[in-house]
Amino acid sequence: MKSAKIILLLCVGLLFTSFAFSQQAVQETTVEEEYLSSVEDVIIRELADTDDRDNKLVSLQYIRGAIEGGRTSPDIIYALESLAGEGISSQARTNGRLMNNFPDVRAEACELLGQVKTEESKTILVKTALADNEPTVVAAAIRSLGDIGINEKDEVVSTIIWVQKKYATLNPTSSLAHEILFAYEKLGDSVEDKAPMIQSISAIASNYTFVPAVRQKAYELLRQLTGVSKSGM
Repeated sequence: MKSAKIILLLCVGLLFTSFAFSQQAVQETTVEEEYLSSVEDVIIRELADTDDRDNKLVSLQYIRGAIEGGRTSPDIIYALESLAGEGISSQARTNGRLMNNFPDVRAEACELLGQVKTEESKTILVKTALADNEPTVVAAAIRSLGDIGINEKDEVVSTIIWVQKKYATLNPTSSLAHEILFAYEKLGDSVEDKAPMIQSISAIASNYTFVPAVRQKAYELLRQLTGVSKSGM
């Protein structure tokens, strides 16, 4: 009987020892992961803050990997905001010449912001859509705004309406109009006052500078929103 109790105590002791070692291993792994994450954040910020376009693209690669791995941080959001405004909100000039106008960098930053579905990301994208003059960047910002889906008091849809009016006058672009329509479709259920959005879609549908596929998409979206049948259009 006594020997049985001793064996039982030894088993319990081994169990607690094993648990303690596993907890220590988990703690050490967590510390290591946190350290590596902090190092990665420093690298991302340093690369994003340089004047070199290639470094900024490398920073975006690091950010993409972090987001796909399910990790974001204030440093990553800071870097994305900086990269989305590269050459617009922050400008570097030499002899009056703008040296950091990198639309491809800004567009990719907007795409990645769309994968971080937060109020902060939405705010950065709204600012970008309003400030940028490059249709590819604005299209990326609007696409991401649709993906995020936040539209408190129609703020985002109002921004998109303003962009549609601006480019309809200055530079009507089928690819941008296409992204605007898809964003309207994604945000439609959140819109409080649909009348301005319907007017914006109608303007795209009736603008013959756009390719037929874009105008057809606009007609289809109008039917969805208004409940008008195809024969009634």
